[in-house]
Amino acid sequence: MPIQGRHQSTCKAGKKTVQSIEAIPGVTGVVIGMSIGGKSLARNATTGHFKIQRIVSGGIKGLLQSSKGVQEIFIRTEANQEEKIRHILISRFYNT
Repeated sequence: MPIQGRHQSTCKAGKKTVQSIEAIPGVTGVVIGMSIGGKSLARNATTGHFKIQRIVSGGIKGLLQSSKGVQEIFIRTEANQEEKIRHILISRFYNT
């Protein structure tokens, strides 16, 4: 019997957001974590919206608005690149 892991997929808009995050220089990968159904990041948060939670050792934790609710994501970064990547994420996802 195969061992089953976490469900690591997201909606179409979420995949585009993850791909744009992975394209940032210094990002080594994006890990999709737990999904919380029926929740929203904000009143005006559309599908694919991203919010930074905090910088941790080895990367950045954040939330992704999917069509079903909110998903936790972890952005793996190269050493000492967290602040630079955070500024890029802010300019990309917080300026409308």
